[in-house]
Amino acid sequence: MQKLFVTGGAGFIGCNFVRYMLERHPECSVVVYDKLTYAGRMENLLDVQARHGSRLHFVRGDICDAAAVEGALREYGVDTIVNFAAETHVDRSILNPDAFIQTDVYGTYVLLEAARKAGNLRYHQISTDEVYGHIHGDHRSMESDNLAPRSPYAASKAGGDHMAAAYWITYGLPVTISRGANNIGPFQYPEKVVPLFVTNALADLALPVYGDGRQMRDYQHVLDHCVGIDVVLQRGEIGQTYNIGTGREMTNLEMVEILLEELGKPRSLIQHVEDRQGHDRRYCMNVDKVMALGWEPSYTHEAAIRATVRWYVDNRWWWEPIRSGEFQDYYQRLYGQRKVIG
Repeated sequence: MQKLFVTGGAGFIGCNFVRYMLERHPECSVVVYDKLTYAGRMENLLDVQARHGSRLHFVRGDICDAAAVEGALREYGVDTIVNFAAETHVDRSILNPDAFIQTDVYGTYVLLEAARKAGNLRYHQISTDEVYGHIHGDHRSMESDNLAPRSPYAASKAGGDHMAAAYWITYGLPVTISRGANNIGPFQYPEKVVPLFVTNALADLALPVYGDGRQMRDYQHVLDHCVGIDVVLQRGEIGQTYNIGTGREMTNLEMVEILLEELGKPRSLIQHVEDRQGHDRRYCMNVDKVMALGWEPSYTHEAAIRATVRWYVDNRWWWEPIRSGEFQDYYQRLYGQRKVIG
């Protein structure tokens, strides 16, 4: 693993992974391949370029463009593909499912086929706990569980997972898959719940909590996720899938209360609104398999939330321009007409 091709490397998890890999592995270089959609931003890589410019290359491109992908793999002599490129926000998938099918399913196929044509390159697929759907009782999702996605986003990611597994079985492509819990941390676009609520609270705006706020989630710090992916790349068994998360869960309302406490903001900012369509009530994964490779999370839920809050407080330069642009139209479409409850 000397030359990594990181698709979606200018997005949230991708840019944190690029940063981590260049710092952790001085022997490797990284090609970031990114379409630079609304959530993929060169600002996310400014510090990486300054520190590791000679080992970092950027190619602007779409993973659905087979000729461009294959050309970049040849030009840079890539040996490993890590696919973060995806449409990721559940709410946007409800508004526009087409983009999710195109990128998350067809784009994954293009990458897998390019890896096969290039001589069966090592391939790692980044997936999500949402492919398991709503988890009942006290069960924790196992990698062997059937997938039961309930949103267009989750369904598109499940499709990508199945395609990656099929390329291992059919063609012998050296594939691994990781399914991450809810990531939080630096450079997450403020449509996602934690940065949305932090930036709203800093402006003393209401925090629109879906339903009763008692949906269960596993909030993991993005750096823990990046370390887990690295461990799977280094030690994971080809053809296998690995859950990466804390293995614990908390309610969304608990997350909001920690966030407000860290900011010193009142609980009165919480505003319960009508729930999202098809909202899964609970996610929680069993992470024993990745822990058996020697990985364990460094952050608790609370520590991850507090660290994330502090990053947004300290980095207004990054998110304030976003909040004043396209984001406002999206925010009004999603929340402007949503009924307040309670």
